[in-house]
Amino acid sequence: MKTQIDRRAFLKTSAVLGCGLAGIFPPALDAAGATSGEGLNILGPREGFSPQIGTLVSMLNWMRDVVLSSVKGLKTAQLDYLHDARANTIGALLLHLGALERLYQIHTFEGRKWNDWDDETGKRWGPASALGREARQTIKGNSLGYYLEVLHEGRERTLAELRKRDDAWLMQVDSDWVWGPTNNYCKWFRVCEHESNHNGQIKWIKGRLPGATGNQD
Repeated sequence: MKTQIDRRAFLKTSAVLGCGLAGIFPPALDAAGATSGEGLNILGPREGFSPQIGTLVSMLNWMRDVVLSSVKGLKTAQLDYLHDARANTIGALLLHLGALERLYQIHTFEGRKWNDWDDETGKRWGPASALGREARQTIKGNSLGYYLEVLHEGRERTLAELRKRDDAWLMQVDSDWVWGPTNNYCKWFRVCEHESNHNGQIKWIKGRLPGATGNQD
């Protein structure tokens, strides 16, 4: 059964790597997300992956660490804070990141057409992917640990699948993709860009939490 799940418009710029932009500098990043002894801030190939895939992995790890730094220490009430009736909560945005990554896994690793999700996928990820009213009603009451586990499990699945693939797969072009001809590299860079986009929203909400003072990191 086809389940329609809305997706956010693709931002055509590559601002995710523009370290000159305010608000995306990672504070005191460690090497937890890196592989083969490389520092997290050293983008490039990683042991266990083909060269281009390894470089993509280094970008994904870097951006994920930025997001985790933004939400460190938040309590359930803060994750559930709704700034206005049409806003999204930080918790919903975190689950939204996990949802998009899962959908790209199904699409690129399993070969399923976009939006042609089975019922289980639609039920599990539909509200988080679409955000909006249903997400506001259902995504709440969870601890930060819950969201971090969802993100961790999803990323581990991504890395396991990417280890099985090579640069030829990464460069394969989907001529029928909604943006026009698009390769797997661009699709997975979208996952990285997507986290940068919503990290900005998370930081905006965080700075407006009850008791927040000024522009918080």
